[in-house]
Amino acid sequence: MLDDVDLLVCGAGPVGCVVAERAAAVLGWTVLVVDQRAHIAGNCFDSFHRTGVLIHNYGPHYFRTNDVGVLSYLSRFTEWIPAKYEVRSSVRGRLYPFPINLATLEQFYGTTLDPESGERLLRAARAAIPAPRNSEEFVLSRVGRELYEAFYLNYTLKQWGSHPRDLAPQVCGRIPVRLNRDCRYVDHRYQVMPRRGFTALFSKMLRHRKIRLLLDCPFREVRELVRPRRATVYTGPVDDYFGCSLGKLPYRSLKFEFVAHRAEYVQPCVQINYPNDFAYTRSVEIKHVTRQRHPETVVSYETPTATGEPFYPVPRPESSALYQRYRQLADEERARRNVYFCGRLAQYRYFNTDEAIKEALTCFQQIRQDCAPGRSPFASSSPTRAA
Repeated sequence: MLDDVDLLVCGAGPVGCVVAERAAAVLGWTVLVVDQRAHIAGNCFDSFHRTGVLIHNYGPHYFRTNDVGVLSYLSRFTEWIPAKYEVRSSVRGRLYPFPINLATLEQFYGTTLDPESGERLLRAARAAIPAPRNSEEFVLSRVGRELYEAFYLNYTLKQWGSHPRDLAPQVCGRIPVRLNRDCRYVDHRYQVMPRRGFTALFSKMLRHRKIRLLLDCPFREVRELVRPRRATVYTGPVDDYFGCSLGKLPYRSLKFEFVAHRAEYVQPCVQINYPNDFAYTRSVEIKHVTRQRHPETVVSYETPTATGEPFYPVPRPESSALYQRYRQLADEERARRNVYFCGRLAQYRYFNTDEAIKEALTCFQQIRQDCAPGRSPFASSSPTRAA
């Protein structure tokens, strides 16, 4: 019965699955998880293409982390395989290692470099901007205009629908510049993939007798019908929860095209960026990291759009200001009704997968603390931690 619920979870993505599993396994709570999609795992959802090739349906999810606690927790639900995340950027008809490293600089400038000469080259190219105010200034202060225009400018325009000068410095600041020959996409200590995929991982997480799952069910259809005894965790868009009463928060969406090939591989690496060509931003051949043995392959082409399902919060000052007003409403909703807002859409903030898992674990611990026997669930000394 729908009224026999301790915890109501809106969203069967990584955050919702983690909080549901912890509440059921640790506290013995009865949990109802609802999701408007027909599947679990959120944007981490992977499935088998008609060819039999495992694909990432909502773009590549490269699992990496420095947090051994997060890795240890997830290891209860999956075995891992080592992953090699390498990206190339297509510039002027050639493929360059990206993020920029010594090999990129050598190929781009047609010279031989070591770390010292590479640093001198970049120092000469950089713009003197001691306190960058936006992403354009940030990149110019690191690599100069020629590399900025070749690798960053148009990719950012396509991805965000905004000029880099209108975006916060950390948008492009997330991308490292290396003075070595490390061609990995990221530097994290642990770079792995679930052996059987993300959907299998989260399916096992939800396989608990205290957890019930309701798919193809928008949250609005149950929010007034289900009155959980303990709490609600909401992982959807925070503005939707409040009926966009303060205005609609902007998000970027994505369109995907999957193209099958009768060849084992067609790309030299898992991802190729296209900063200056085509409407799409990147092509992904996920087999490079899933290590699936199959005579065919599938390449996905990813095109950002302004409409569609929300994927990325838009990191502009005006959207951040609007979110802060919604956050105040979220804090009040937690105080009144014990609703916890957690995840990329609910917190209007970009999270990598490992970061989302960590946020979910933190949210669970806050709920556990708030709902401890003999304590008012609204007496937390940190009322905005999970909101």
